[in-house]
Amino acid sequence: MSTNSIELEVTDPVDGPLLVTMRAAVYRGIDDVQIETVPVPEIGPGELLVKIHTCGVCGTDLKKIHTGSHTAPRIFGHEMAGTVVKVGDGVTDFIVGDRVMAYHHVPCGDCYYCRKQTFAQCDDYKNVGCTAGFAPSGGGFAEYIRVMDWIVERGVVKIPDDIPFEQAAFIEPVNTCYKAIRTLALKPDETVLVIGQGPIGILLAALARRTGAEVLTSDLYAERHAVAACYGLTHPLDARGDVVAAVRSMTEGRGADVALLAVSGDALIKVAIDAIRPGGRVMLFAATQHSAATFDPGTVCMDEKTLMGSYSSSLTVNDEVAELVFDGYRDGTFDLTKLISHRFSLEDAVEGIHVASNPQADSLKVVIQPEALPCSL
Repeated sequence: MSTNSIELEVTDPVDGPLLVTMRAAVYRGIDDVQIETVPVPEIGPGELLVKIHTCGVCGTDLKKIHTGSHTAPRIFGHEMAGTVVKVGDGVTDFIVGDRVMAYHHVPCGDCYYCRKQTFAQCDDYKNVGCTAGFAPSGGGFAEYIRVMDWIVERGVVKIPDDIPFEQAAFIEPVNTCYKAIRTLALKPDETVLVIGQGPIGILLAALARRTGAEVLTSDLYAERHAVAACYGLTHPLDARGDVVAAVRSMTEGRGADVALLAVSGDALIKVAIDAIRPGGRVMLFAATQHSAATFDPGTVCMDEKTLMGSYSSSLTVNDEVAELVFDGYRDGTFDLTKLISHRFSLEDAVEGIHVASNPQADSLKVVIQPEALPCSL
């Protein structure tokens, strides 16, 4: 479909007239994403229309695309940053031209789960508040998104002018990792094993290191360990070897105090449990699908090992995370743009999803940028 010779609606502060249709990567069924022309979302009172600059491809996006866990059609993508191009009635905190990132989930703050700070279990939190059309699903794999009023109130962060959109697009995934690290309450005298050094694994390991703990990292690819070293992660372990033995040799035979599982795979749960000391804890971070994993219950009872989980973001750390992401870019200690290995235009988003779905030694974070030049592989 062509977008030529159509009615104009509002003015884009960067490019002039904003069209009433846009391009988007539309999920049509299992392993079926198509680049289509769809209407630009209409906004209501209290809402924002945001033009997407950068949207990261998250593992949960891929899970939904490949498993059919969600009905079609939808437009996924939630690690997003861009520019406000339209403001709904009653919005006072944002104006056209503001550079922002938007969380797609915000809890109610009042229910039982919110009072227990288990925000991801809040019914309101499970309602997605950003959309590019169809059933709300984030919408970052499109040119524009509608940000709903409850997200505008508590889930939109202004991006300073000196911070690239690419850095700001990491705020949501950093929040999820920061929440997990905070839950672990790491101590400086502890040793942490992070299994998996994809972009999330590197984020988890880098945040764990900032607590003062000693961090060991495990991955199949030396290339990923090289990127991790940019964040001060200098104890790499080859995942093709005996990781448990290596961890014990580095901890006077005890095992690590904590193992963080940053890659999916039920078989790795045993590796994580075996790698920690009696009384240690395992944090499952990438187990985002239900399955029937097995483990020795005696390790929990007699060895007093703890299995923990952490899922999605926490409202209570929004401000801390934004400050960390912004200041970390400014001082160079947490420049997350180094994690981006591939940038795809929206027209090439299907190829971007394919690359993200088939990680290789040289692939880390894949991002979709609607106006990026085509990516040559």
